[in-house]
Amino acid sequence: MKDKNIEKKRILLIEDEMHIAEGLKLNLSLQGFEVRIAPNGVSGLQNWKKWQPDLIVLDIMLPGIDGLSVLRNIRLEDDRIPILILSAKGAPEDKVKGLAYGVDDYLAKPFNLEEFLLRVDRLLKRVSWNHGDPNRARLFALPRTYTFGGNQIDFDTGITLCKRGTINLTEQEVKLLKLFIANRGKPLSRNKLLEIGWGYTRKTTTRTVDNFVVRLRKYFEDNPQKPRYFKSLRSVGYVFDHD
Repeated sequence: MKDKNIEKKRILLIEDEMHIAEGLKLNLSLQGFEVRIAPNGVSGLQNWKKWQPDLIVLDIMLPGIDGLSVLRNIRLEDDRIPILILSAKGAPEDKVKGLAYGVDDYLAKPFNLEEFLLRVDRLLKRVSWNHGDPNRARLFALPRTYTFGGNQIDFDTGITLCKRGTINLTEQEVKLLKLFIANRGKPLSRNKLLEIGWGYTRKTTTRTVDNFVVRLRKYFEDNPQKPRYFKSLRSVGYVFDHD
């Protein structure tokens, strides 16, 4: 039984199967949690930003943006919020991929309700135990600073020392840089960059990605017309790499 004087923990369910989502909401509410349902990836990201939940329960197979893209988008900004994947994709390779992208726990469908509730409680307790500890290791994060080709990026402040001097990067530029660096040497399509980096809304297009890459080249390349680090891949997208 939860103490009524303690502020309710918020749980966001990003799940498109409404019978599952409503059932989970009911049972979590009975445990004393405040619960909100998002039926797709886009609304899931919007609710995460605006509602600021304490825990996210995430399905992988979602309409619009898939769950792994939602996970990667969140981890570019927040490496501390606990995320539990609840998915019909329960093969070992699916779990490994989720863990590699920064999920805290993974439960395959069909699942036992009591086990699910215990996992939720454990994740929230772990966050509570570590709350306010500045020395706690991050769950899934790049180093606070990153250096390549004489350029240095401070992800905490958004300040970079580069060919053009000292530049204050925008939040979106920092997010895109993190995405490129986390996938160093791996081709990223424009659509995947949109899904993970922007949450793929109607306001964003592949041209948006191109414009941001042009800006990054101006900051970090010796010759933006002949990029060494942020390279175009014809009919694919872009790849970031350095020696």
